Amino acid sequence: MQCREVNPHATQVRIWLGVEWDDPQRGKHDGTYEGTQYFKCRHPRGGSFIRPNKANFGVDFLTAVKNRYGLNDEQDAQHGTENTLVFGKKTVEFVGMDSIAQQQSQLNQLVDISLCECAVSHAGQKEEISRTCANIRHINLSKNLISSWETVAAIASEVQNLETLNVSGNKMKFPSTLTSVSSVFSNLRVLALNQTAITWTEVLLCAPGWPRLEELYLTSNNIMVLERPDNVLQTLKLLDLSDNQLLDGNQLHLIAHLPRLEQLILRNSGIASIDFPDAGFGCKTKMFPSLKHLVINDNKISQWSSINELDKLPSLRSLQCHNNPFMDTEKNPETLRQLIIAKISQLEVLNKSEIPPAERKGAELDYRKIFGNDWLAAGGNWNPEKNNPSEEFLAAHPRYPSLCLKYGAPEEGELRPQQPSTLKNQLLSKRPEMVKIFPSASKIFYKLCFLQSMTIQRVKGLLYRLLKIPGSELKLSYESSKLEGKEVELDNDLKPLQFYSIENGDCVLVRW
Repeated sequence: MQCREVNPHATQVRIWLGVEWDDPQRGKHDGTYEGTQYFKCRHPRGGSFIRPNKANFGVDFLTAVKNRYGLNDEQDAQHGTENTLVFGKKTVEFVGMDSIAQQQSQLNQLVDISLCECAVSHAGQKEEISRTCANIRHINLSKNLISSWETVAAIASEVQNLETLNVSGNKMKFPSTLTSVSSVFSNLRVLALNQTAITWTEVLLCAPGWPRLEELYLTSNNIMVLERPDNVLQTLKLLDLSDNQLLDGNQLHLIAHLPRLEQLILRNSGIASIDFPDAGFGCKTKMFPSLKHLVINDNKISQWSSINELDKLPSLRSLQCHNNPFMDTEKNPETLRQLIIAKISQLEVLNKSEIPPAERKGAELDYRKIFGNDWLAAGGNWNPEKNNPSEEFLAAHPRYPSLCLKYGAPEEGELRPQQPSTLKNQLLSKRPEMVKIFPSASKIFYKLCFLQSMTIQRVKGLLYRLLKIPGSELKLSYESSKLEGKEVELDNDLKPLQFYSIENGDCVLVRW
Protein backbone atom coordinates (compact mmCIF):
# COMPACT_ATOMS: atom_id res chain seq x y z
CA MET A 1 0.00 0.00 0.00
CA GLN A 2 1.41 3.40 -0.96
CA CYS A 3 0.30 6.88 0.06
CA ARG A 4 0.24 9.65 -2.54
CA GLU A 5 -1.27 13.13 -2.78
CA VAL A 6 -3.66 13.46 -5.69
CA ASN A 7 -4.99 16.84 -6.82
CA PRO A 8 -7.96 16.16 -9.09
CA HIS A 9 -9.09 19.81 -8.90
CA ALA A 10 -6.89 22.86 -8.72
CA THR A 11 -8.89 24.32 -5.83
CA GLN A 12 -9.08 21.15 -3.76
CA VAL A 13 -6.26 19.05 -2.30
CA ARG A 14 -7.00 15.55 -0.99
CA ILE A 15 -4.87 12.75 0.39
CA TRP A 16 -5.50 9.34 -1.12
CA LEU A 17 -3.92 5.94 -0.62
CA GLY A 18 -2.79 3.92 -3.59
CA VAL A 19 -3.75 0.28 -3.07
CA GLU A 20 -2.73 -2.79 -5.02
CA TRP A 21 -5.31 -5.51 -4.36
CA ASP A 22 -4.41 -9.16 -3.84
CA ASP A 23 -7.40 -9.90 -6.06
CA PRO A 24 -6.87 -7.73 -9.20
CA GLN A 25 -10.57 -7.94 -10.04
CA ARG A 26 -11.20 -5.44 -7.23
CA GLY A 27 -8.95 -2.86 -8.91
CA LYS A 28 -9.57 -0.25 -11.60
CA HIS A 29 -6.16 0.74 -12.98
CA ASP A 30 -2.39 0.29 -12.71
CA GLY A 31 -1.74 3.19 -10.31
CA THR A 32 -2.05 5.90 -12.97
CA TYR A 33 -4.33 8.92 -12.59
CA GLU A 34 -4.77 11.50 -15.38
CA GLY A 35 -1.52 10.48 -17.04
CA THR A 36 0.57 10.47 -13.85
CA GLN A 37 1.66 7.12 -12.38
CA TYR A 38 1.57 7.34 -8.58
CA PHE A 39 2.43 3.68 -7.92
CA LYS A 40 3.02 0.46 -9.84
CA CYS A 41 0.96 -2.74 -9.95
CA ARG A 42 1.82 -6.23 -11.11
CA HIS A 43 -1.59 -6.44 -12.77
CA PRO A 44 -2.71 -3.69 -15.25
CA ARG A 45 -6.02 -3.32 -13.40
CA GLY A 46 -4.95 -4.33 -9.89
CA GLY A 47 -4.86 -0.85 -8.30
CA SER A 48 -7.29 1.63 -6.75
CA PHE A 49 -7.26 4.89 -4.77
CA ILE A 50 -9.04 4.95 -1.42
CA ARG A 51 -9.44 7.53 1.34
CA PRO A 52 -7.21 7.04 4.43
CA ASN A 53 -10.20 6.62 6.75
CA LYS A 54 -11.25 3.56 4.75
CA ALA A 55 -7.94 1.74 5.30
CA ASN A 56 -7.06 -0.73 8.04
CA PHE A 57 -3.39 -0.42 8.95
CA GLY A 58 -3.48 -3.44 11.23
CA VAL A 59 -2.46 -4.21 14.79
CA ASP A 60 0.61 -5.64 16.45
CA PHE A 61 0.97 -9.37 17.16
CA LEU A 62 0.23 -9.28 20.88
CA THR A 63 -2.85 -7.07 20.49
CA ALA A 64 -4.24 -9.62 18.03
CA VAL A 65 -3.48 -12.45 20.48
CA LYS A 66 -5.32 -10.64 23.29
CA ASN A 67 -8.29 -9.91 21.02
CA ARG A 68 -8.42 -13.50 19.87
CA TYR A 69 -7.76 -15.36 23.13
CA GLY A 70 -8.43 -12.92 25.96
CA LEU A 71 -9.41 -9.35 26.82
CA ASN A 72 -7.63 -6.20 25.77
CA ASP A 73 -7.22 -3.25 28.10
CA GLU A 74 -10.44 -1.54 26.98
CA GLN A 75 -12.45 -4.69 27.64
CA ASP A 76 -10.77 -5.07 31.05
CA ALA A 77 -11.92 -1.57 32.03
CA GLN A 78 -15.48 -2.34 30.95
CA HIS A 79 -15.71 -5.69 32.72
CA GLY A 80 -13.80 -4.83 35.90
CA THR A 81 -12.43 -7.85 37.70
CA GLU A 82 -14.45 -10.41 35.74
CA ASN A 83 -12.50 -11.99 32.93
CA THR A 84 -13.17 -14.79 30.44
CA LEU A 85 -10.55 -16.48 28.31
CA VAL A 86 -11.32 -18.68 25.30
CA PHE A 87 -9.10 -21.67 24.45
CA GLY A 88 -10.46 -23.33 21.34
CA LYS A 89 -14.08 -24.11 22.27
CA LYS A 90 -13.51 -23.91 26.03
CA THR A 91 -14.29 -20.70 27.95
CA VAL A 92 -12.71 -20.12 31.37
CA GLU A 93 -14.10 -17.38 33.65
CA PHE A 94 -12.16 -15.71 36.48
CA VAL A 95 -14.06 -13.67 39.07
CA GLY A 96 -12.61 -11.49 41.83
CA MET A 97 -9.01 -11.65 40.58
CA ASP A 98 -6.86 -9.16 38.76
CA SER A 99 -7.92 -9.58 35.11
CA ILE A 100 -4.66 -8.43 33.54
CA ALA A 101 -2.55 -10.77 35.66
CA GLN A 102 -4.86 -13.66 34.88
CA GLN A 103 -4.85 -12.78 31.21
CA GLN A 104 -1.05 -12.81 31.08
CA SER A 105 -0.92 -16.05 33.04
CA GLN A 106 -3.28 -17.83 30.66
CA LEU A 107 -1.71 -16.40 27.51
CA ASN A 108 1.62 -17.69 28.76
CA GLN A 109 0.20 -21.21 28.59
CA LEU A 110 -0.71 -20.97 24.91
CA VAL A 111 1.20 -23.38 22.68
CA ASP A 112 -0.79 -23.17 19.42
CA ILE A 113 -1.93 -19.71 18.28
CA SER A 114 -4.17 -19.04 15.28
CA LEU A 115 -4.46 -15.42 14.15
CA CYS A 116 -5.88 -16.01 10.68
CA GLU A 117 -7.45 -12.80 9.30
CA CYS A 118 -6.73 -10.80 12.48
CA ALA A 119 -5.13 -7.80 10.68
CA VAL A 120 -1.66 -8.38 12.15
CA SER A 121 0.79 -5.99 10.49
CA HIS A 122 3.80 -5.70 12.82
CA ALA A 123 5.55 -7.33 15.77
CA GLY A 124 4.98 -4.63 18.41
CA GLN A 125 7.27 -3.61 21.23
CA LYS A 126 10.46 -5.63 21.56
CA GLU A 127 10.38 -8.55 24.03
CA GLU A 128 6.67 -8.03 24.74
CA ILE A 129 5.73 -11.27 22.95
CA SER A 130 8.38 -13.32 24.76
CA ARG A 131 7.24 -12.00 28.16
CA THR A 132 3.55 -12.70 27.51
CA CYS A 133 3.53 -15.84 25.33
CA ALA A 134 6.73 -17.66 26.16
CA ASN A 135 5.51 -21.18 25.31
CA ILE A 136 4.27 -20.71 21.75
CA ARG A 137 5.31 -23.48 19.34
CA HIS A 138 2.81 -23.18 16.49
CA ILE A 139 1.62 -19.92 14.86
CA ASN A 140 -0.93 -19.35 12.09
CA LEU A 141 -0.59 -15.83 10.67
CA SER A 142 -2.31 -16.51 7.34
CA LYS A 143 -4.29 -13.78 5.56
CA ASN A 144 -3.03 -10.83 7.59
CA LEU A 145 -1.41 -7.48 6.68
CA ILE A 146 2.23 -8.50 6.95
CA SER A 147 4.21 -6.84 4.17
CA SER A 148 7.77 -8.15 4.67
CA TRP A 149 9.68 -11.25 5.77
CA GLU A 150 11.51 -8.92 8.16
CA THR A 151 8.28 -8.53 10.15
CA VAL A 152 7.87 -12.31 10.31
CA ALA A 153 11.44 -12.66 11.57
CA ALA A 154 10.81 -9.98 14.23
CA ILE A 155 7.85 -11.95 15.58
CA ALA A 156 9.68 -15.27 15.41
CA SER A 157 12.73 -13.85 17.20
CA GLU A 158 10.62 -13.67 20.36
CA VAL A 159 9.32 -17.24 20.08
CA GLN A 160 12.23 -19.40 21.15
CA ASN A 161 10.73 -22.83 20.38
CA LEU A 162 8.76 -22.06 17.21
CA GLU A 163 8.14 -25.29 15.26
CA THR A 164 5.25 -24.49 12.89
CA LEU A 165 4.64 -21.21 11.05
CA ASN A 166 1.93 -20.39 8.51
CA VAL A 167 2.15 -16.94 6.89
CA SER A 168 0.19 -17.84 3.73
CA GLY A 169 -1.91 -15.16 2.06
CA ASN A 170 0.41 -12.26 2.98
CA LYS A 171 1.95 -10.58 -0.07
CA MET A 172 5.44 -9.96 1.26
CA LYS A 173 8.79 -8.55 0.30
CA PHE A 174 11.58 -11.10 0.75
CA PRO A 175 15.37 -10.62 0.88
CA SER A 176 16.92 -10.15 -2.55
CA THR A 177 20.46 -10.93 -1.41
CA LEU A 178 21.98 -13.51 0.91
CA THR A 179 21.91 -12.22 4.47
CA SER A 180 23.75 -13.41 7.57
CA VAL A 181 22.22 -16.57 9.03
CA SER A 182 20.42 -16.01 12.32
CA SER A 183 19.02 -18.52 14.82
CA VAL A 184 15.49 -17.08 14.67
CA PHE A 185 14.08 -20.12 12.86
CA SER A 186 16.54 -22.69 14.24
CA ASN A 187 13.77 -25.00 15.54
CA LEU A 188 11.30 -24.49 12.70
CA ARG A 189 9.97 -27.78 11.25
CA VAL A 190 6.93 -26.70 9.17
CA LEU A 191 6.65 -23.51 7.08
CA ALA A 192 3.72 -22.46 4.86
CA LEU A 193 4.38 -19.65 2.37
CA ASN A 194 1.39 -20.17 0.07
CA GLN A 195 0.22 -17.10 -1.87
CA THR A 196 3.03 -14.86 -0.63
CA ALA A 197 4.51 -14.00 -4.08
CA ILE A 198 7.83 -15.59 -3.10
CA THR A 199 10.13 -16.82 -5.88
CA TRP A 200 12.27 -19.97 -5.76
CA THR A 201 15.40 -17.77 -5.76
CA GLU A 202 14.08 -16.01 -2.64
CA VAL A 203 13.32 -19.38 -1.05
CA LEU A 204 16.96 -20.39 -1.47
CA LEU A 205 18.17 -17.05 -0.07
CA CYS A 206 16.07 -17.54 3.08
CA ALA A 207 16.67 -21.30 3.39
CA PRO A 208 20.02 -21.11 5.27
CA GLY A 209 17.97 -19.78 8.20
CA TRP A 210 15.81 -22.94 8.22
CA PRO A 211 18.37 -25.62 9.20
CA ARG A 212 15.82 -28.15 10.49
CA LEU A 213 12.91 -27.52 8.13
CA GLU A 214 10.98 -30.71 7.23
CA GLU A 215 7.83 -29.42 5.46
CA LEU A 216 7.65 -26.48 3.04
CA TYR A 217 4.40 -25.33 1.37
CA LEU A 218 4.78 -22.95 -1.60
CA THR A 219 1.46 -23.18 -3.47
CA SER A 220 0.12 -20.42 -5.76
CA ASN A 221 3.27 -18.30 -5.96
CA ASN A 222 3.70 -18.24 -9.76
CA ILE A 223 7.00 -20.11 -9.42
CA MET A 224 8.05 -21.10 -12.95
CA VAL A 225 11.77 -21.78 -12.68
CA LEU A 226 13.63 -23.83 -10.06
CA GLU A 227 17.30 -23.87 -9.06
CA ARG A 228 19.33 -26.58 -7.42
CA PRO A 229 19.30 -26.15 -3.61
CA ASP A 230 23.00 -26.58 -2.81
CA ASN A 231 23.63 -27.10 0.90
CA VAL A 232 20.14 -25.92 1.89
CA LEU A 233 16.79 -27.70 2.42
CA GLN A 234 18.71 -30.92 2.99
CA THR A 235 16.40 -31.90 5.87
CA LEU A 236 13.22 -31.37 3.82
CA LYS A 237 10.75 -34.30 3.82
CA LEU A 238 7.72 -32.63 2.17
CA LEU A 239 7.58 -30.03 -0.59
CA ASP A 240 4.33 -28.64 -2.02
CA LEU A 241 4.65 -26.72 -5.31
CA SER A 242 1.00 -27.01 -6.34
CA ASP A 243 -0.61 -24.30 -8.47
CA ASN A 244 2.72 -23.02 -9.77
CA GLN A 245 3.05 -23.27 -13.54
CA LEU A 246 6.53 -24.77 -13.94
CA LEU A 247 8.10 -24.30 -17.35
CA ASP A 248 8.47 -28.07 -17.91
CA GLY A 249 9.00 -31.39 -16.18
CA ASN A 250 12.77 -30.98 -16.44
CA GLN A 251 12.55 -28.38 -13.67
CA LEU A 252 12.06 -31.32 -11.32
CA HIS A 253 15.60 -32.53 -12.06
CA LEU A 254 16.88 -29.45 -10.21
CA ILE A 255 15.31 -30.57 -6.92
CA ALA A 256 15.78 -34.29 -7.52
CA HIS A 257 18.74 -34.68 -5.19
CA LEU A 258 17.15 -33.54 -1.94
CA PRO A 259 18.28 -36.55 0.11
CA ARG A 260 15.36 -36.83 2.56
CA LEU A 261 12.43 -35.70 0.42
CA GLU A 262 9.63 -38.25 0.94
CA GLN A 263 6.55 -36.39 -0.30
CA LEU A 264 6.31 -34.17 -3.40
CA ILE A 265 3.01 -32.44 -4.19
CA LEU A 266 2.73 -31.04 -7.72
CA ARG A 267 -1.01 -30.56 -8.16
CA ASN A 268 -1.84 -28.29 -11.13
CA SER A 269 1.79 -27.44 -11.87
CA GLY A 270 1.62 -27.43 -15.67
CA ILE A 271 3.73 -30.59 -15.98
CA ALA A 272 3.34 -32.31 -19.38
CA SER A 273 5.93 -35.08 -18.99
CA ILE A 274 8.21 -36.78 -16.48
CA ASP A 275 11.47 -38.51 -17.25
CA PHE A 276 14.63 -39.71 -15.50
CA PRO A 277 17.26 -39.92 -18.24
CA ASP A 278 19.98 -41.27 -15.96
CA ALA A 279 18.32 -44.72 -15.83
CA GLY A 280 17.50 -47.14 -18.66
CA PHE A 281 14.67 -49.68 -19.06
CA GLY A 282 14.11 -51.69 -15.90
CA CYS A 283 16.67 -49.67 -13.89
CA LYS A 284 16.27 -47.32 -10.95
CA THR A 285 17.14 -43.63 -11.05
CA LYS A 286 19.43 -41.89 -8.57
CA MET A 287 16.98 -38.98 -8.50
CA PHE A 288 14.55 -38.56 -5.61
CA PRO A 289 16.15 -41.42 -3.63
CA SER A 290 13.72 -41.17 -0.68
CA LEU A 291 10.51 -40.14 -2.49
CA LYS A 292 7.58 -42.28 -1.27
CA HIS A 293 4.51 -40.16 -2.05
CA LEU A 294 3.93 -38.27 -5.31
CA VAL A 295 0.88 -36.14 -6.19
CA ILE A 296 0.55 -35.07 -9.86
CA ASN A 297 -3.22 -34.49 -10.10
CA ASP A 298 -4.58 -31.88 -12.55
CA ASN A 299 -1.56 -31.69 -14.83
CA LYS A 300 -1.02 -32.06 -18.61
CA ILE A 301 0.57 -35.52 -18.74
CA SER A 302 -0.70 -37.10 -21.96
CA GLN A 303 1.68 -40.03 -22.58
CA TRP A 304 1.91 -43.35 -20.76
CA SER A 305 5.69 -43.07 -21.04
CA SER A 306 5.64 -40.69 -18.06
CA ILE A 307 3.92 -43.36 -15.97
CA ASN A 308 6.54 -45.87 -17.11
CA GLU A 309 9.22 -43.47 -15.85
CA LEU A 310 7.74 -43.48 -12.35
CA ASP A 311 8.75 -47.14 -11.99
CA LYS A 312 12.35 -45.89 -11.93
CA LEU A 313 11.81 -44.16 -8.58
CA PRO A 314 13.37 -46.55 -6.04
CA SER A 315 11.15 -45.68 -3.04
CA LEU A 316 7.79 -44.72 -4.60
CA ARG A 317 4.86 -46.25 -2.72
CA SER A 318 1.92 -43.87 -3.23
CA LEU A 319 0.70 -42.02 -6.34
CA GLN A 320 -2.16 -39.62 -7.04
CA CYS A 321 -2.63 -38.83 -10.74
CA HIS A 322 -6.28 -37.86 -11.34
CA ASN A 323 -7.22 -35.49 -14.17
CA ASN A 324 -4.37 -35.97 -16.61
CA PRO A 325 -4.98 -36.43 -20.37
CA PHE A 326 -3.36 -39.90 -20.48
CA MET A 327 -6.28 -41.17 -18.38
CA ASP A 328 -8.68 -40.39 -21.24
CA THR A 329 -7.07 -43.10 -23.37
CA GLU A 330 -8.91 -45.78 -21.39
CA LYS A 331 -12.64 -45.42 -20.79
CA ASN A 332 -12.91 -48.22 -18.23
CA PRO A 333 -11.63 -46.84 -14.87
CA GLU A 334 -10.95 -50.37 -13.58
CA THR A 335 -8.75 -51.17 -16.57
CA LEU A 336 -7.01 -47.82 -16.23
CA ARG A 337 -6.18 -48.57 -12.60
CA GLN A 338 -4.85 -52.03 -13.50
CA LEU A 339 -2.57 -50.59 -16.19
CA ILE A 340 -1.03 -48.10 -13.75
CA ILE A 341 -0.55 -50.81 -11.11
CA ALA A 342 1.12 -53.13 -13.60
CA LYS A 343 3.47 -50.40 -14.82
CA ILE A 344 4.74 -49.31 -11.36
CA SER A 345 6.12 -52.31 -9.50
CA GLN A 346 6.42 -51.01 -5.92
CA LEU A 347 3.20 -48.98 -5.77
CA GLU A 348 1.09 -49.75 -2.68
CA VAL A 349 -1.51 -46.95 -2.85
CA LEU A 350 -3.06 -45.49 -6.02
CA ASN A 351 -5.30 -42.42 -5.84
CA LYS A 352 -5.74 -42.92 -2.09
CA SER A 353 -6.86 -46.54 -2.52
CA GLU A 354 -4.69 -49.39 -1.26
CA ILE A 355 -3.49 -52.05 -3.68
CA PRO A 356 -3.91 -55.52 -2.11
CA PRO A 357 -1.56 -58.30 -3.28
CA ALA A 358 -4.37 -60.09 -5.14
CA GLU A 359 -5.19 -56.96 -7.14
CA ARG A 360 -1.53 -56.45 -8.06
CA LYS A 361 -1.20 -60.05 -9.19
CA GLY A 362 -4.35 -59.84 -11.29
CA ALA A 363 -3.26 -56.56 -12.88
CA GLU A 364 0.18 -57.89 -13.77
CA LEU A 365 -1.16 -61.15 -15.20
CA ASP A 366 -3.71 -59.28 -17.31
CA TYR A 367 -1.04 -56.85 -18.55
CA ARG A 368 1.22 -59.77 -19.49
CA LYS A 369 -1.65 -61.34 -21.42
CA ILE A 370 -3.03 -58.20 -23.10
CA PHE A 371 0.30 -57.19 -24.61
CA GLY A 372 1.53 -60.73 -25.30
CA ASN A 373 0.88 -60.60 -29.04
CA ASP A 374 2.66 -57.23 -29.26
CA TRP A 375 5.60 -58.82 -27.45
CA LEU A 376 5.74 -61.66 -29.99
CA ALA A 377 5.41 -59.29 -32.93
CA ALA A 378 8.26 -57.16 -31.57
CA GLY A 379 10.69 -60.08 -31.38
CA GLY A 380 9.67 -61.74 -28.12
CA ASN A 381 10.00 -65.52 -27.96
CA TRP A 382 9.32 -68.36 -25.52
CA ASN A 383 12.86 -69.55 -26.16
CA PRO A 384 15.16 -67.35 -24.00
CA GLU A 385 17.92 -67.61 -26.60
CA LYS A 386 15.64 -66.15 -29.27
CA ASN A 387 13.85 -63.66 -27.05
CA ASN A 388 14.87 -60.20 -28.25
CA PRO A 389 12.00 -57.66 -28.13
CA SER A 390 12.60 -54.38 -29.91
CA GLU A 391 13.67 -51.13 -28.23
CA GLU A 392 10.34 -49.62 -29.26
CA PHE A 393 8.41 -52.34 -27.42
CA LEU A 394 10.61 -52.03 -24.32
CA ALA A 395 10.11 -48.25 -24.30
CA ALA A 396 6.33 -48.73 -24.31
CA HIS A 397 6.36 -51.69 -21.88
CA PRO A 398 9.57 -51.54 -19.80
CA ARG A 399 8.18 -53.86 -17.12
CA TYR A 400 7.18 -56.64 -19.54
CA PRO A 401 10.45 -58.62 -19.30
CA SER A 402 10.30 -58.58 -15.49
CA LEU A 403 6.66 -59.75 -15.57
CA CYS A 404 7.69 -62.67 -17.79
CA LEU A 405 10.42 -63.55 -15.31
CA LYS A 406 7.94 -63.31 -12.44
CA TYR A 407 5.07 -65.31 -13.97
CA GLY A 408 6.61 -66.93 -17.02
CA ALA A 409 6.02 -65.93 -20.63
CA PRO A 410 2.35 -65.99 -21.69
CA GLU A 411 1.27 -69.36 -23.07
CA GLU A 412 0.14 -69.63 -26.67
CA GLY A 413 -3.42 -70.46 -25.61
CA GLU A 414 -3.66 -67.22 -23.64
CA LEU A 415 -2.85 -65.17 -26.70
CA ARG A 416 -5.56 -66.46 -29.04
CA PRO A 417 -7.59 -63.65 -30.63
CA GLN A 418 -10.62 -62.57 -28.61
CA GLN A 419 -14.09 -63.08 -30.05
CA PRO A 420 -15.91 -59.96 -31.22
CA SER A 421 -17.44 -58.09 -28.29
CA THR A 422 -21.10 -58.81 -29.09
CA LEU A 423 -23.79 -59.31 -26.50
CA LYS A 424 -23.92 -63.01 -27.36
CA ASN A 425 -20.18 -63.48 -26.87
CA GLN A 426 -20.22 -61.61 -23.55
CA LEU A 427 -22.38 -64.35 -22.05
CA LEU A 428 -20.57 -66.65 -19.68
CA SER A 429 -21.81 -69.56 -21.75
CA LYS A 430 -23.69 -70.31 -24.93
CA ARG A 431 -26.21 -72.05 -22.72
CA PRO A 432 -27.96 -70.78 -19.58
CA GLU A 433 -25.84 -71.24 -16.45
CA MET A 434 -27.03 -73.21 -13.47
CA VAL A 435 -27.94 -71.22 -10.35
CA LYS A 436 -28.51 -73.12 -7.11
CA ILE A 437 -30.75 -71.31 -4.67
CA PHE A 438 -30.93 -72.36 -1.02
CA PRO A 439 -34.04 -71.05 0.81
CA SER A 440 -33.76 -72.61 4.30
CA ALA A 441 -33.23 -76.37 3.92
CA SER A 442 -34.60 -76.93 0.44
CA LYS A 443 -32.80 -76.40 -2.90
CA ILE A 444 -34.17 -74.83 -6.06
CA PHE A 445 -32.37 -74.90 -9.42
CA TYR A 446 -32.67 -72.21 -12.08
CA LYS A 447 -30.97 -71.75 -15.41
CA LEU A 448 -30.05 -68.13 -16.07
CA CYS A 449 -27.80 -66.22 -18.48
CA PHE A 450 -25.29 -63.70 -17.12
CA LEU A 451 -23.05 -61.15 -18.82
CA GLN A 452 -19.38 -61.21 -17.85
CA SER A 453 -19.51 -57.45 -17.25
CA MET A 454 -22.51 -57.73 -14.93
CA THR A 455 -21.73 -56.55 -11.38
CA ILE A 456 -22.64 -58.61 -8.32
CA GLN A 457 -25.05 -55.83 -7.35
CA ARG A 458 -26.90 -56.19 -10.65
CA VAL A 459 -27.02 -59.97 -10.28
CA LYS A 460 -28.66 -59.45 -6.89
CA GLY A 461 -31.14 -57.10 -8.54
CA LEU A 462 -32.15 -59.80 -11.03
CA LEU A 463 -32.47 -62.33 -8.24
CA TYR A 464 -34.67 -59.92 -6.30
CA ARG A 465 -37.12 -59.84 -9.21
CA LEU A 466 -37.10 -63.60 -9.26
CA LEU A 467 -37.18 -64.32 -5.52
CA LYS A 468 -38.57 -61.12 -3.99
CA ILE A 469 -35.72 -61.21 -1.46
CA PRO A 470 -33.84 -57.90 -0.86
CA GLY A 471 -30.32 -57.91 -2.24
CA SER A 472 -28.91 -56.97 1.18
CA GLU A 473 -30.08 -60.35 2.49
CA LEU A 474 -28.62 -62.41 -0.35
CA LYS A 475 -25.23 -64.08 0.00
CA LEU A 476 -23.64 -65.15 -3.29
CA SER A 477 -20.79 -67.52 -3.98
CA TYR A 478 -19.80 -69.87 -6.78
CA GLU A 479 -18.39 -73.34 -7.32
CA SER A 480 -15.75 -73.72 -10.01
CA SER A 481 -15.99 -76.65 -12.38
CA LYS A 482 -12.18 -76.83 -12.30
CA LEU A 483 -11.82 -76.77 -8.50
CA GLU A 484 -14.08 -79.46 -7.20
CA GLY A 485 -15.38 -78.89 -3.70
CA LYS A 486 -14.10 -75.30 -3.48
CA GLU A 487 -16.54 -72.41 -2.99
CA VAL A 488 -15.59 -68.75 -3.63
CA GLU A 489 -17.56 -65.95 -1.99
CA LEU A 490 -18.79 -63.09 -4.25
CA ASP A 491 -18.35 -60.45 -1.58
CA ASN A 492 -17.92 -57.17 -3.48
CA ASP A 493 -21.14 -55.80 -4.98
CA LEU A 494 -19.24 -53.36 -7.21
CA LYS A 495 -17.09 -55.97 -8.95
CA PRO A 496 -18.15 -57.62 -12.25
CA LEU A 497 -18.46 -61.40 -12.54
CA GLN A 498 -15.33 -61.54 -14.66
CA PHE A 499 -13.34 -60.18 -11.69
CA TYR A 500 -13.94 -63.50 -9.95
CA SER A 501 -12.96 -65.50 -13.06
CA ILE A 502 -16.34 -67.25 -13.34
CA GLU A 503 -16.29 -69.48 -16.41
CA ASN A 504 -18.53 -71.82 -18.39
CA GLY A 505 -19.78 -74.65 -16.24
CA ASP A 506 -19.43 -72.79 -12.94
CA CYS A 507 -22.39 -72.69 -10.58
CA VAL A 508 -23.60 -69.60 -8.67
CA LEU A 509 -24.92 -70.34 -5.17
CA VAL A 510 -27.52 -68.07 -3.54
CA ARG A 511 -28.30 -68.12 0.18
CA TRP A 512 -30.28 -65.98 2.59
